[in-house]
Amino acid sequence: MHLHPSAASPMQLPTQPANVVTVDRTVTTTDESPSGSVTLHKGTASADSSGSLGSISSMKTVQTNDSYKSEKLNDLVTFDETLRDIDPKGVSPVNTNDETVIPSDESFYEEGEKEIPWTAEETQALSVIRRKCDFRIISCIWLTYFLSRSVTYSVSMSYTMNTSDGHSLLQTVKGINSHTLSIGLAVSYVALIVFDLPSNLLMTCADPRLWLSRIQLSTGIIGACHTILGSRISRPSTFIILRLFNGLAIAGMWPGFAYYTSRWYRDRHLGKRIGWYYTAAQIASVTTSLLSAVFQKMDNLGGLYGFQWMFLIWGIVTFLQGLTIGPWLPPIKCGNKGEKLFSWIPCPRFLNFLRPAKESHLTPKEKQLHKRYMRGLNVGRSWNWRDLVAATLDARLWPPIFMFFGVVGVSNGIANYSSLIVRQIDASFSDVTVSLLVAPIYIFNTLAILTVLPLHDRYKRKALFFVSSACIILAGLLVTTFTPGVWGRYIGLLILGFGLGPTVPIIMAWVSDAMGPTHGDVGVAAGLAIVSGLGNIGSVISTYALYSGWKSDTTYRKSNEVMCGMVGIAIVAAIAMHCIQKFHWYSPTRTRLCVRKTDEEKA
Repeated sequence: MHLHPSAASPMQLPTQPANVVTVDRTVTTTDESPSGSVTLHKGTASADSSGSLGSISSMKTVQTNDSYKSEKLNDLVTFDETLRDIDPKGVSPVNTNDETVIPSDESFYEEGEKEIPWTAEETQALSVIRRKCDFRIISCIWLTYFLSRSVTYSVSMSYTMNTSDGHSLLQTVKGINSHTLSIGLAVSYVALIVFDLPSNLLMTCADPRLWLSRIQLSTGIIGACHTILGSRISRPSTFIILRLFNGLAIAGMWPGFAYYTSRWYRDRHLGKRIGWYYTAAQIASVTTSLLSAVFQKMDNLGGLYGFQWMFLIWGIVTFLQGLTIGPWLPPIKCGNKGEKLFSWIPCPRFLNFLRPAKESHLTPKEKQLHKRYMRGLNVGRSWNWRDLVAATLDARLWPPIFMFFGVVGVSNGIANYSSLIVRQIDASFSDVTVSLLVAPIYIFNTLAILTVLPLHDRYKRKALFFVSSACIILAGLLVTTFTPGVWGRYIGLLILGFGLGPTVPIIMAWVSDAMGPTHGDVGVAAGLAIVSGLGNIGSVISTYALYSGWKSDTTYRKSNEVMCGMVGIAIVAAIAMHCIQKFHWYSPTRTRLCVRKTDEEKA
């Protein structure tokens, strides 16, 4: 059946009397000519609650070829399915014997518009889809993050390993001191600050699985190269250079994880998922602490110190796991033309099993349901520089930077100096005792993630949960700083670890939820990278200016007091973010128009 456009007088189709309500939707009809080409007629269709198709008006005709037909029509849902979504009880199927009626690619709802309710069957099917995504996506990201953080945490553990034998990193690298450690850690975070944004933007143009694989492979190589520390040719500058390259290698990993998962889950299910793979960092800390005791028993085996064996083994395992990321993770939609950016890289035939998977882990029906589930988030939408500028000027982007600044500064300060802090509590602790006492801090951190974040997703009170967690951090810092007893100060560290757990996942989910519906992929990618990058200035302060970097602060009391101030900044920023969203103190549409107008005036 051929439909012809007529804006002046819409063509009427056979209709039945409307019963309850009339729904307008943009539709596309197709005609196939004998030559095999397809004509797409695009316009607005009306239908009543009985399922009768009313009229089609404002039609636009587009000629396309066979390849477009097969690619486009396989990706869309029929119009009668759209009607069932609106009123599943009272809608009868549309007669599509002689034509195919499908909705447009536009969302069923825009930002702020009420979402179409789900049926019980669809809700159950979505639960199955999310479980499949959890098994395929979260498991891979969890293992990737676990190994990456193990490489990082092994550096801090090496400071005190085999100290009694004179074989710790601080004792075997000639000329290295606490100031060198501070510089090395600081330059690593500076590299993150500079390269987080370009790394994350590249994920919107290229296949993010390949870029995440590149990050993990680089992390494994640099981690194994740390084995050179303690050898005759190692110098303090060697440590600084290795830390710099480690920062360059992992730049974009954490915001990249959040960006990738935000393309599969909506906000109401995202925070818990980010928390799940964030536990990998805490479990990596526990595992590294416990295994460091084993590596200390390998001291002088094969002519290597215990910490050298630790660097070498973690680096090799991380590199091998990086090869599996491409085929493990499912593909996501990419809006820009650069999605085949790495397709030129040759791959030997015997390594074909390492190529990225081309097919999704979902069935065609599940794909359509998941597509509707993600409607309104602009997944895969192409972007330009004006969109990037509009995203960075959004008022909702800047408070999370200060939130991240406060809590991550404390988190990384504790992570990098945890063994030194525990030893400072009681100098009589043995090397193995120090390693074992560090582990419970991260166990408490993990418990907080697993208990608080499900409540956060359920009640959707981001500011409340973040501020509450930050107050627990403050309590832990105060107890650790001012309690006179040894074990009282250690309990303060446990309280501190519990408070830190939920904070970073809440920030990541908050940014993704705020930026996605308005700015699409570029908003989420740029927002997460900017928050993670600039927020890591807090890590630079905590690692370079505080603790070992503050020579006169031998008891770390002043450093802890500065940390309290940083957490206070995070609390104020969270309240500001809540007010901006509640009272709508932002105007993304106006921002975009202003940017466009400026470009036109320059032209």
